[in-house]
Amino acid sequence: MKILTADDEPFALQSIEAAVREALPDAELRGFSQAAAALSEISGNGYYPDVALLDIRMPGINGLEMAKRIKEMSPHTNIIFVTAYNDYALDAFALHPSGYLMKPVTAEKVKYEIDNLRYPVSREPTSRIRVQCFGNFEVFADGKVVSYTYQKTKELLAYLIDRRGAACNTAELCAVLWEEKPDSPELRKYLRKLLADLSHSLAAVDAEDIFAKTRNQFAIVPDKLDCDYYEMLANDINAINTYSGEYMAQYSWAEMTLGSIEKSR
Repeated sequence: MKILTADDEPFALQSIEAAVREALPDAELRGFSQAAAALSEISGNGYYPDVALLDIRMPGINGLEMAKRIKEMSPHTNIIFVTAYNDYALDAFALHPSGYLMKPVTAEKVKYEIDNLRYPVSREPTSRIRVQCFGNFEVFADGKVVSYTYQKTKELLAYLIDRRGAACNTAELCAVLWEEKPDSPELRKYLRKLLADLSHSLAAVDAEDIFAKTRNQFAIVPDKLDCDYYEMLANDINAINTYSGEYMAQYSWAEMTLGSIEKSR
């Protein structure tokens, strides 16, 4: 996350930066004691911060005017005003900021505002493989949709993702993928084709390591991929905001997990 801070008082600027670093140790932080220098960084160097914490009462270009200019250049930058005075509250809120902090700024205050941004910031991917469970299920490798020989292979992968690393055997997979059909040698033969197709499809995008299999035990390795559903379970605010009431919508068996999600909200 890219965060810009601006305050003309050196001690106040250091205090804000310390609070941000404590709340978000991995953030890319740039601090400015002059509004003009901060605006030049955006207009001249193409630096578009995700969040800008702006002191309102600054000489020359004050925080309110600075916010207007930032919004013109970078409309989705979240503006959080920082001030020691209540006098500017009405003017500040007229600009529809993401937040408003009273000094002294603490890590707890910063964390609260970051968790409730007007424009949620997408989490930086940690894996080449990105799984979308909210809405329709899809898997991406380096931003491109993973393809399969059989459409049923995609559903197989979806179910393994839903199980979050728990191992499944042949009987369970047959029962889920073919709910209305009794277990049979023909179904198990077809399942073996799907498992082979899944291995082939993942190998084609150099992602074999997300699929673990032993004798009649099959599972996904959650740590090897990014997944909106897993992030929601970890209370990631961006994943929570992404959820709009649909989970793997194309699969009927996913309704149980959907019910669990809705119950926990």
